[in-house]
Amino acid sequence: MSFSPQMPLPLEPRRPDRFEDFVAGTNEGALAAVHHLLDEPGGILFLSGPPGAGKSHLLNALCHRARERGMAAFYIPLRRVPPEATAGLEGLQTLDLVCVDDLDYVAGDATWEQALFRCCNDIRAARGRLLVSSGKPLAALSLGLPDLASRLAWGVRQSLQAPDDDAKLEILQRRARALRIEVTPDVQSYLLRRTRRDLGSLLGALERLKEAAFAEKRRITVPLARKVLGEDLGRDSC
Repeated sequence: MSFSPQMPLPLEPRRPDRFEDFVAGTNEGALAAVHHLLDEPGGILFLSGPPGAGKSHLLNALCHRARERGMAAFYIPLRRVPPEATAGLEGLQTLDLVCVDDLDYVAGDATWEQALFRCCNDIRAARGRLLVSSGKPLAALSLGLPDLASRLAWGVRQSLQAPDDDAKLEILQRRARALRIEVTPDVQSYLLRRTRRDLGSLLGALERLKEAAFAEKRRITVPLARKVLGEDLGRDSC
């Protein structure tokens, strides 16, 4: 398997991510930096943050925005591609924007680091734009190639904070609207209390509630949430 600029964006999650769906909260500065990258030929932005902070969302959203402006953009999810996909990094300097997600997943892999180093140099020389995400700050990554860390340090570095409870509730509301379901405040509060508090688990629980409500032809209520999540908790403990 290899990647090329002609392949469609391998978006994660399944629903395409847009800036309009991103709840910034305390991350207004990082959001502004991502927006600004499209107006900065030759720019490099390094974005770090914990799981659920919205890194992949912003990378995919920027790809969509670039394409809306008639620019060529490519998204690479490093956690989901095999080592032989490094060949797909060649020639990306012909694009206006390259978004590389999850650098921490390949940190210490000499093959990937060399490929990313060449890609970074080529994109910068061609006045393209590069957005790289990582679950760890640049200084905390175990990169075996100092030159790669040096190149990434040339650009702007921003960190994302995980959403607080208010932001999580707003995200749940927006996702519910996108799914065309009604989730009342008491159900939202129940989800925060009864599921794992990371955003992925919360949104997964919302998807399961939607499926159960449609299957049983009933509204989404706390009793339904208790039934669905109770079954999930039972399976987790097996």
